[in-house]
This record gives sequence, structure tokens and C-alpha cells, in this order.
Amino acid sequence: MPPITREMLRDYIHEALPDDQQASVEKALRDQPAVQALFNQVRQQEDRGEHSIGAIWRRERLSCPTREQLGGFLLQAIDPDLSDYIEFHLKTIGCPSCTANLEDLAKKQVETDEPKKRHKRIVQSSAGILKNAAGT
Repeated sequence: MPPITREMLRDYIHEALPDDQQASVEKALRDQPAVQALFNQVRQQEDRGEHSIGAIWRRERLSCPTREQLGGFLLQAIDPDLSDYIEFHLKTIGCPSCTANLEDLAKKQVETDEPKKRHKRIVQSSAGILKNAAGT
């Protein structure tokens, strides 16, 4: 594990590290007083609120697609350029917030598809029964 930096601690606070690095930072925070001191400095800086354009951009998630756009991406019903950007944002950038949103939308889609599939099976099976009953 590389040494813990301010950037890593900031990403840790925002839960923007991969799981293995997140766990390593947590362990270092428990075991290393120097990392704890650096973490306190980073947390104080975050609490004061950095007002640079980059900080505002990250804090307000200005590069993140909307939930509506993520839904369109999931349904493959958006502009190809936007689809390419969302794929880049999810896979290359690895935005945890957007990944969680997309997973939630996918879960909801499966939940809403189940009743539709069940309804279709019932109608199809009933149609066969009704057809046979009418023909007899």
C-alpha cells in the first residue's frame, strides 16, 4: 500500500476510493497516529469548505449525469454521445454515486418488469383456455 496522502484521505471522506483502498485507509487511521493527525487536518479543511472551482465542481457533482439520464442509459434510450459519456463516467471515472444510482434503477426495473411478465403469461395461458372452451 502506498503512503496515505491528503488526496487519499479526502477521497476516503467522500467514499471515492476502491473498497480495498478504503479498508487500508481505515486500518491506517486505527493504527497510525500520524495518519490520524493528517486526517484531522483534511477533515477540518473539508469542514471549512474549499471554494475553488474544482472543489465546487466535485462537491456539487456537476459532472454526474442526472438520475433521468442514467435511466435512459439503462434503457438504451438516449443520445449515443451522452451514452458514451455516461459509460466513461461509470467505468473509467468509477463514480460511486452514479454507480449506486444505476444499480438502484436496474433493481427497480427488474421489480417493475416482474408483474408485467406475470400478467403476460396469465393472459397468454388464459387465451388458450378460452379459445379451447369457445371451440368446444
